Amino acid sequence: MADMAPGAPAHPVSAPVEDYVKAIYALTPQPDQTASTSQIADRLGLTAGSVSMMLKRMDAAGFAEHVPYRGVRLTEDGRQLALGVIRRHRLLEAFLARSLDIPWEDVHRFADALEHAASDELIELIAAKLGDPLADPHGDPIPNRRLEVDDRPHPALADLTNGEAGTIVRVSDSDPEMLRYLTELSIGIGDRLELLSRQPFDGPFEVRVGQRRIALGPPLARAIRIEPSA
Repeated sequence: MADMAPGAPAHPVSAPVEDYVKAIYALTPQPDQTASTSQIADRLGLTAGSVSMMLKRMDAAGFAEHVPYRGVRLTEDGRQLALGVIRRHRLLEAFLARSLDIPWEDVHRFADALEHAASDELIELIAAKLGDPLADPHGDPIPNRRLEVDDRPHPALADLTNGEAGTIVRVSDSDPEMLRYLTELSIGIGDRLELLSRQPFDGPFEVRVGQRRIALGPPLARAIRIEPSA
């Protein structure tokens, strides 16, 4: 039987708490960063009042702590819980894409529905079956069994200068329609592109992908992350 991931809480944690730690982790990439109540509310689609009440419970449970005049941050237990949820979610995305051929624009919502129900034992069986993948279908890194994650930042296409080239390593999964459009353009993880030019006043970015010249709007240019060529 596959080894279980460490860092699991001694008692079951509710789905809302898992959603909160995952949201706060996304808003605070560095352990010393904080997130405001309004940021968390916007990310989860909840009212500020509801978020405030939940944060008090999470503080009492040892998953989050309030930093005066700055906001809230996860404790070490909270970050470990978040990484466990993220591992579960991204492995489910990889399984859905590889084993069920579900398009990358749809795996996020299915994984969201399954991540709270899947046991750690099932997740580790999936990981072993897939050969311990390093990234999900969108290029987001999957925490390993020790809940370590290689989450190095990569510049967005929008951050490149004209003439710079690189390989697409991540694409935001926040907008399924954007992912569907990239599929229609036959652009995905691992493709090499070069920024040819950008139009002023928030105009499109012209890129070369293989032998093709393609214009991408600013939202797409910000969503695509690049590993620049040496």
